[in-house]
Amino acid sequence: MPDTLRLVAAQLNLWVGDIEGNVEKIIGAAVRARDVLGADLIAFPELAILGYPPDDLLLRSGIPPAVDAGLGRVRDQVQGIHVVVGYPEYAEEGIYNAAAVFRDGQTVRRYRKRLLPNYGVFDEKRHFLPGNSACVFDLKGVPVGLCICEDIWGPGPADESRDLGARLMINLNASPFALGKSTQREQVLRARATETGLPVLYVNQVGGQDDLLFDGDSQAVGTDGQVSFRAPAFEEALGVVSFDGQTLTGQIEPRPAEAAVVYRGLVQSVRDYVNRNGFPGALIGLSGGIDSALVAAIAADALGPERVWGVSLPSRYTLDMSNDDARIEAEALGIRYSVLPIEPTFTALNTTLAPTFVGRDIDITEENMQSRSRGVLLMALSNKFGHVVLTTGNKSEMAVGYATLYGDMCGGFAPIKDVYKTLVFELARYRNTLSPVIPERVLTRPPSAELRPDQKDSDSLPPYEVLDPVLEAYVEDSRSISEIVAMGFEDAVVKRVAGLVRRSEYKRRQAPPGPKVTRCAFGRERRYPITAVYGDV
Repeated sequence: MPDTLRLVAAQLNLWVGDIEGNVEKIIGAAVRARDVLGADLIAFPELAILGYPPDDLLLRSGIPPAVDAGLGRVRDQVQGIHVVVGYPEYAEEGIYNAAAVFRDGQTVRRYRKRLLPNYGVFDEKRHFLPGNSACVFDLKGVPVGLCICEDIWGPGPADESRDLGARLMINLNASPFALGKSTQREQVLRARATETGLPVLYVNQVGGQDDLLFDGDSQAVGTDGQVSFRAPAFEEALGVVSFDGQTLTGQIEPRPAEAAVVYRGLVQSVRDYVNRNGFPGALIGLSGGIDSALVAAIAADALGPERVWGVSLPSRYTLDMSNDDARIEAEALGIRYSVLPIEPTFTALNTTLAPTFVGRDIDITEENMQSRSRGVLLMALSNKFGHVVLTTGNKSEMAVGYATLYGDMCGGFAPIKDVYKTLVFELARYRNTLSPVIPERVLTRPPSAELRPDQKDSDSLPPYEVLDPVLEAYVEDSRSISEIVAMGFEDAVVKRVAGLVRRSEYKRRQAPPGPKVTRCAFGRERRYPITAVYGDV
């Protein structure tokens, strides 16, 4: 073998379904790795040819020939370097999540993923059959083991590769982001590397795909359990890693603070969702509150201020300082800003409904009518100008139903729907360290929907410092009422929160998609029946 092998981890942002575009990006990266970086091998993410997750797109009749053609282009057009690329393999008996190793127009080896995840956001057994054998190929005299994503989370595939003589493992991934996921990956890679005696090169994709985020976080771990290479989070990168026969060595990017990583991810999700779906820009209802301020900042950073339109929709209950803060936020971000009072719309609704509402007291109906007036106006602007409406509800609100169907839930994408309110404050403070765009009083005054006089969120909900940990225990950890009470929370509070979560499932089913940030997100990941009797358990 040569004194040192140069490997490249291709941490790319690949689009689901864009086979031609993905192939162009793969070929371009491989040529650069060979000609500029002097690499012997370049490894791409899981299902790189088609993108991940493809879901039922896999079943379209035009996909198999397009995948084969794209794979053939990579094989034939890239010479002088080993290329490891993921793709869906269509066989007579079914579909496999596979990877191919190419060199100089020849297929060196093929591998089929063996451990198919079917938990959380994953549903791979719906589409794929499991492979049944390990894969080891020769790279200039070095036996290299190959596996895909979940295969590295258990000992089997890595052990078998070692037994077949491998001296290095390469693991292709499409691993979604969640808080704490980077540390969890590192622990898994450390376990595989130390127990097998094989250093592991882990290659992951980056980018936003509907309700999933991919942070990259490609890394290498040696047999001593130490990280010897890490790529930046939420950035495309061609990471060069050297292998001397025993040790992998590369540049180790420092791991950013949690708020910085989450903020980068939310920016990535908005950028990819808006651009990939062809929207010219984004619309945001600017209330002067912290949620809409954060979403506006995320959108401006993702798309550029010239593509973001903030619309203030004041009512008779909106405070002057809220109107002022909305304007200040828009000016600080440099986005387009308009004011559309909802009073005429709200008055017209009241007038229309007055004969039917005779004898009925004013209640939450009138509050929701204000929110729905805003939704009608924002969606009208969206229809007329083509911009997607970004909703501003956070996870705390979505969990307990503190949101209005066809009102503030109207929109096409929900950037912070998986961000608890307490984290919203952290992210807003972090964003202000980059440049001051959110007024200080927005960060310090009590949150309010401003749908009735002197309204505060705390009138309807426990303080967010109490609500959020109860929700985390109930939603993410699936703890029972008694277990949460044993953690130190009041029995009545926990039962009330749990009841609100249960009764709000029908609302969440109708909410727009938004990026997963926590360990258990509503929607693709947490799937509960709308109509079910299961009580406070």
